[in-house]
Amino acid sequence: MARIYIHERAGWPKFRWDAKGLAPLLSGVRLRQGVLLGKMRGYGFASQWTATLKVLTEETIKSSAIEGVVLDPGSVRSSIARKLGLDVAGLKERKDRNVDGVVEMMLDATQKFNEPLTKERLFNWHAHLFPGVRTTADKFHVGAWRDDSQGPMQVVSGPIGRPKVHFVAPAAVRLETGMGKFLKWFESDEQEDPVLKAAIAHLWFVTIHPFEDGNGRIGRAIAEMCLARSDGSAQRFYSMSAQILEERKNYYEVLEKTQSGSLDITEWLTWFLECLDRAIEQSNRITGSALEKESFWLNLKEKNVSLNHRQKKVLNKLFSGFEGKLTREKWMKLTKASSRTALRDIEELIELGVLEQEEAGGRSTSYRLRKNFN
Repeated sequence: MARIYIHERAGWPKFRWDAKGLAPLLSGVRLRQGVLLGKMRGYGFASQWTATLKVLTEETIKSSAIEGVVLDPGSVRSSIARKLGLDVAGLKERKDRNVDGVVEMMLDATQKFNEPLTKERLFNWHAHLFPGVRTTADKFHVGAWRDDSQGPMQVVSGPIGRPKVHFVAPAAVRLETGMGKFLKWFESDEQEDPVLKAAIAHLWFVTIHPFEDGNGRIGRAIAEMCLARSDGSAQRFYSMSAQILEERKNYYEVLEKTQSGSLDITEWLTWFLECLDRAIEQSNRITGSALEKESFWLNLKEKNVSLNHRQKKVLNKLFSGFEGKLTREKWMKLTKASSRTALRDIEELIELGVLEQEEAGGRSTSYRLRKNFN
């Protein structure tokens, strides 16, 4: 029996869902979203942008990773900081036009979230994802809808010769009308809750699959745009794509099931909201770490405390997620210092109240950051 896809159903794209059943979940997500935003507003402006840089870097890297595209974290962070005009101490400028293109799309979606989403804007996003390709003579269409000249648009997996077809997108002749309806809905007040709109928009867009490649990344950028609208802010404090990457198998399973089902998308909305809830919860760790680090260095600066390059290197490692416990031997290995120099560096930081010795002593002596350093 031939599979019937959601876009082939009578009534497409008039989705329906169990609003009453989803209400408690949506309410809980919105509550935790508000609590997080309120907490972040309590920090200074510089701290908010430090957290935003961290989250946007995560979002950009992880959204590409979902599709198997690996981006250099340093290049992504450098590109975002440069384009946002953020002065980040110790940040080395790294230019990569492929990274810059992905960053350009993500920043356009999140920093200009209130501007209308148009066909031309989507074409620009697509062109940013594939810099230089539009100047070639191959049949890959960049900055334009696909034309299906190479056959139907399919999402497949498996070895060459024995592919498994997960989804077949609408024919190219339906794209202009289909995307016109989508963009009109996106800018309308038809769906009042922007969080639900993010979930619906992502599903709708990737189901139409209007481009030859990059649909997943653009679909997630559209969802981020909706979430920025729901927050009413260009500052981002949680990363949906980072959480989707953690749950990638479930993400593709529920997406495929929904695209092969009826117009009732309750299961997809439930998964999306639960995933978003976990992303918001996870953000407390990500943003908290970034703000703790910034507050620490600002505190040292205000106290006019000067540290040597070895001490700065190890402390930055501790804030970035140090593996295991900090010992004198690890200090020596990290800084290439002698045992005596390492001990002197550590003792200076203990005297300043930056480090403290852990309970166990002797040969297993280790050190940690003081929680209440001020």
